[in-house]
Amino acid sequence: MIRKMFMGMDHVGVAVKNLDEAINVYRDLLGFKLLRIYESIENKVKVAVLSTGGETKIELLEPIGSDSPVAKFLEKRGEGIHHIAVKVDNIEETLEEFKGKGVMLVDEKPRIGAEGKKVAFIHPKSVKGVLLELVAE
Repeated sequence: MIRKMFMGMDHVGVAVKNLDEAINVYRDLLGFKLLRIYESIENKVKVAVLSTGGETKIELLEPIGSDSPVAKFLEKRGEGIHHIAVKVDNIEETLEEFKGKGVMLVDEKPRIGAEGKKVAFIHPKSVKGVLLELVAE
């Protein structure tokens, strides 16, 4: 039996070339509420967090430097959805369970994500081309 590990959506990460332009689209044109903007040096991104009006957020991700994973994504795929993030009840246990099932992990152990929460990524090859982020509740 599969245990219930997912607690809901956390956010959708969108890779953008210019954060200010993207904020203008999401906030000023579409009406999302801008919650905060910050830089995550360790993750090499500048992030704008927007509210969808519910629990799920949108993170606009602008790379800091050409060696940023988001910069590499933009170069290869262009702007668009970078990842989908789901809340999990126990990130360490979830990673072990996935590892035991042969799921390809980007992170074998959780790390600190852009908002200071424990996160880990599942490789897109195991999730039909989608980069899946696990976020500790």
